[in-house]
Amino acid sequence: MQETAVKKRSAKGGISLESRRARTAWLFLAPSLIVIALVAGYPLFRTIQLSLTQTNLLQFPLKSNFVGLLNFKFLVQDAQWWRSVQNTVVFTVVSVAAETLLGLGIAMLVNAKFPGRGAMRTAMLIPWAIPTVVSAQMWRWMYNDVYGVINDMLMKLHLTDKAYAWLANPRLMLPAVISVDVWKTTPFMALLLLAGLQSIPTELYEAARVDGATPWQNFVRVTLPLLRPALLVALIFRTLDALRVFDAIYVMTGTTPNTMSMAVYARQQLVDFGLLGYGSAMSVGIFVIIGLFVVAYVVSLGVEVD
Repeated sequence: MQETAVKKRSAKGGISLESRRARTAWLFLAPSLIVIALVAGYPLFRTIQLSLTQTNLLQFPLKSNFVGLLNFKFLVQDAQWWRSVQNTVVFTVVSVAAETLLGLGIAMLVNAKFPGRGAMRTAMLIPWAIPTVVSAQMWRWMYNDVYGVINDMLMKLHLTDKAYAWLANPRLMLPAVISVDVWKTTPFMALLLLAGLQSIPTELYEAARVDGATPWQNFVRVTLPLLRPALLVALIFRTLDALRVFDAIYVMTGTTPNTMSMAVYARQQLVDFGLLGYGSAMSVGIFVIIGLFVVAYVVSLGVEVD
């Protein structure tokens, strides 16, 4: 009643309580919005602007010639660009699928009560805590065909009779890089899914057991439906991160066409060749592709995420 009276008095004065609250909220949000506009908005605007020019960083003095959509025309006709898109999509689909399945299994394991559960939760985060550049270089040494420990283990277990050049064989390069990403990022998926599992009330499982449900029925009819929001959030985060992959691929295989991602190819054009305009067009292309994935997730799964 008192709040209603305040609203009426505010309305008589010309400004409602809701309007004042909204104005106050915008005042508090303004600093953050300004920072976001400067940190994210301006670089994006500048990248789009440069993508419409022909600019070469290796020329001095630096000159920018407006060419319109010519860079994008070349990009559509660039076979290596489409190969890098294919590599990135394959990397994303395979790695995210494997990380989700393994992460779900690990999350369900560490969610159970057993001695040493705390130590296992801590240990599983070690791969994720190691910087990507460090772990990529470590695995690069392990994959070496001369002194790599992976070949040594396979030969000692009699699984192979020869050493493989994992990062030199065109058929093995991409699977090798994907395996490293799965090893490193699965703990991140497990951590997100573990948080979702712990939010499920135990009373539901107890009621299901009373009704005679099997463990598989518990998983399908109780765990998966209630875990779906956390699962979708984890999928979105990992998919967007995988589409921007750069460091692991660049450290392990450099600019080899068989594994080159979109980000690696854009970096090559920008830094190695100095093609600022063309490289910026590639950056815009990456932004558009990631945006399409975001829209697809929001449209198809947005209701459940809410």
